[in-house]
Amino acid sequence: MRIAVAGGGPGGLFFAALIRQADPSSEVTVFERNRADDTFGFGVVFSDRTLEAIHEADPVLRAALAEHGRHWDDIEVRLKGERIRCGGNGMAAVVRRTLLLLLQERARAVGADLRFSTEARLADLTGYDLVVAADGASSRIREELGPGLGSQVETAAAKFIWFGTDHLFDGLTFVHERGPDGVFAVHGYPISDTMSTFIVETDEASWRRAGLDAFDESLPPGESDLRSKAYLETLFAEHIAGGRLLTNNSRWASFRTRRTRHWHTTAPRPVVLLGDAAHTAHFSVGSGTKMAMEDAVALARALADHPGDLAAALAGYERAAQPPVRHIQDSARPSLAWWESFGSYHDALEPWQFAYHFLSRSISDARLARRAPRFVASAHRRWRDLHGAAPLETGFEAAGWSASGRLLDVLPGADGAPAAVRGKNDLPLSATPLPGAWGALLEAPDAEDGLPDLSGFAAAGAILVAVHGGTALTRTRLCEEARMRAGLPALLIEPEADRDRALTTVLSGRADLVGVLS
Repeated sequence: MRIAVAGGGPGGLFFAALIRQADPSSEVTVFERNRADDTFGFGVVFSDRTLEAIHEADPVLRAALAEHGRHWDDIEVRLKGERIRCGGNGMAAVVRRTLLLLLQERARAVGADLRFSTEARLADLTGYDLVVAADGASSRIREELGPGLGSQVETAAAKFIWFGTDHLFDGLTFVHERGPDGVFAVHGYPISDTMSTFIVETDEASWRRAGLDAFDESLPPGESDLRSKAYLETLFAEHIAGGRLLTNNSRWASFRTRRTRHWHTTAPRPVVLLGDAAHTAHFSVGSGTKMAMEDAVALARALADHPGDLAAALAGYERAAQPPVRHIQDSARPSLAWWESFGSYHDALEPWQFAYHFLSRSISDARLARRAPRFVASAHRRWRDLHGAAPLETGFEAAGWSASGRLLDVLPGADGAPAAVRGKNDLPLSATPLPGAWGALLEAPDAEDGLPDLSGFAAAGAILVAVHGGTALTRTRLCEEARMRAGLPALLIEPEADRDRALTTVLSGRADLVGVLS
């Protein structure tokens, strides 16, 4: 079989090597529009827990990380002068250019033909039995195929920019600063003995107030935003010990999450998507490089398992590769939402609770405790020191209404909707004002852009906001809006009892109370 791979990034190169090893009779050609030693970005990071399938398929990444990479176990969160560490997070990173060169060497060694500085469109690849579109999030081949694949993109509100730095962090480090123009945060991690990756995120309002929207985005790729470099070097000077930020096509962008319903087509010819061409997930949860290399493993295995039946192989690839990608994307959405709102958390939460809130954004208390028992024990201890009891056993009182704990029964009305929450006495819940003590009942929307305005409820006499319906994310976001913006306690009404999830919600400060319909 003759296979053309459009895109010489890690996913495309890894697939070329794997399929040549699985089927030495195949003819594999990789077309890459950049030169062999060109690369944008700085380093790539991998979680120890996620690499088993890649290492089993080929040891090239394991060797790259062992010989050229940096490994660490702790995550550090910096906020308001405090540094809080959380262990149990084994990770490793390597310079992207180093990884690419090793993957190129591996692909050549097993007989793949690599052609650099060569643009490849579908019309250029008519002699091949299969085209693998591994040409990135802006895939030209995917766009040539039209809308039939069902590709959709959601653009985040937050802004981000990638730099390197000559300052060496000793592990994955998150730095949060409120400067004169707003809130900015850093994801920093070492990628070699001399360099770290330095990603900055901020909200659009802070970005504009700082004048960082002045860079001309129409400049060709390769040009970096030097004004932002100087601004951020000054803002984070203490955290990089006066070091320099290093540029490489460094410019602001808004993260784009891509989901694609179908990853392949057989008409008018067999084409299959791999890596960012098919899907993206926010870099705080999903390494695009890791996901692309896992796609390569799944595609090579599917082709080897269905010799002579390309349609069955491509269908098998989708069945194997799509579920784990959906899982990562589902985990990435709460994480991305966290970064879109981290300024509110920065201002509202103490450092210990901020760190717990951050590290539990996609994981429950019990799972986090298995990974980092000391960190979780410290958060529980800080809560006890403040409140004198464990989180769910802590009493609550607001405007004369009280409850002996934080996990409560919610009574339904005749229509099945929440009508009252049990406490020392029942507190009525209503979407409209009631005489006496009452809680404002809100149904969360299905999408985050539909969150309602909460500003009038305090003036109307509501002593708390009770949120039900919607999705897990929109319910939580609405509770946080109540607590951190409207200044009202929040009751999160869940569809079923889950003590671990309730504990995580209360300890993190996402809501004051958790209720379950009885």
